[in-house]
Amino acid sequence: MDSLGDMLKRIPSPDLIRKVEEKKAALIANPIIVKLRAKYPELTEPVMQQNMNRLYQYVTEYTNCSQCPGLERCPNDMQGHYTKISCSTLNGLTQVTDSKVSCKKYQAQQRQDQIRNRVRSFYMDERALNEGYSADEILVRDLERAPAANQVLTYIAKTKEEGLPTNGLYLVGKFGTGKTFLMCYLLHKLAEEGFSGVIVYMPEFVEDLKSMMQDSQKLKETIEVMKETDILIFDDVGAENMNPWARDHVLGSILNYRMNRKPTFYTSNYELDALEKHFSFTSKDGEEAYKGQRLMDRIRPFVDVIVVNGENKRGQRNK
Repeated sequence: MDSLGDMLKRIPSPDLIRKVEEKKAALIANPIIVKLRAKYPELTEPVMQQNMNRLYQYVTEYTNCSQCPGLERCPNDMQGHYTKISCSTLNGLTQVTDSKVSCKKYQAQQRQDQIRNRVRSFYMDERALNEGYSADEILVRDLERAPAANQVLTYIAKTKEEGLPTNGLYLVGKFGTGKTFLMCYLLHKLAEEGFSGVIVYMPEFVEDLKSMMQDSQKLKETIEVMKETDILIFDDVGAENMNPWARDHVLGSILNYRMNRKPTFYTSNYELDALEKHFSFTSKDGEEAYKGQRLMDRIRPFVDVIVVNGENKRGQRNK
């Protein structure tokens, strides 16, 4: 049996009772609660007395959201979410229900995460894929590049309207004119529409294939990813030190599968004829013109060529 002293300790002091009542009164008079009661007239004071914890949480998180410090510093119990209050009456009894609702910032982050999850890169700087992109900036930042940028934007708009075509784009131009930047923009915008994408930096990919020869499972998985993705971009094609196996059994296999199925895109400093010559010569077997032509037969008919003019932007902060 509890001692009298223990029982007395559990009895709130008059001062504590007064403070609690003051907090309740302040909560009921809070403009946020006044507005809530206007929406739900059945939220009477007796009902509120039974749901003070819910209402306090609602006001606290409502206030936090109105002074949002950003998603990373969200002070609410569940990051990126706030408490929503609803009322319903059944058989004369009013039921107060609270639920957690995601905020706009959280929803925007989720959308961006979904876009990132649709895009994979091999040997590319991830910053190129995570930049903010503006169609206006792309068009006006370099007026020499504007015609090429407009063609890319037209391709994106047509794909959004009509679905993914089987033909891709071949962006050719001098060093640093923003070819990769335009392809990353295309990849990002089409990922927003739900398409998956892969971008591959060709010089390092071909070099890394040598080590993949010892790991057949990794090689198979890599090739399958490139075959099956909706959008495949080979960046800086022609700059790689090509070997017969990479050309005929890897690149040839990927392109043979994708042609007439899914679009493949390229950036290069080589015109198509010069690229054919590049593919015709390997460090191991020397010149094999027919093999270069065979590979180009899987590229040339399935791309629209876009010449990207402009100044060299490498080293500049904005492309």
